[in-house]
Amino acid sequence: MNALPALPDAGLLHLFVKHTSCGLSINENYDPDVRHDMETIFNHLVPEGRANYYHTLEGADDMPAHAKSSIVGVSLMIPITGGRLALGTWQGIYLCEFRNRGGARHLTATIIQ
Repeated sequence: MNALPALPDAGLLHLFVKHTSCGLSINENYDPDVRHDMETIFNHLVPEGRANYYHTLEGADDMPAHAKSSIVGVSLMIPITGGRLALGTWQGIYLCEFRNRGGARHLTATIIQ
């Protein structure tokens, strides 16, 4: 895993995940119940094992993972202020894994000054 270099005093961090069955989100990062509740919500919106899904070669979670990825999105743009990410007090960056057993994930981070 590579870390980000020192951030500039001001700019933008663009994050992009190079996969179609996961996503990136900013959400509350204090209470772990949020992660559980978000998973419950997504599984309600896009349930696994629906008979009308065609794309199921990789399992019952395959097509739902692609749909959830489209809903959440695969990139984020985060302001940099004072050499730090300008996230709110309770905000954290989530790599949302939508496969039951997702593999290695690769992200591209671009710093714009």
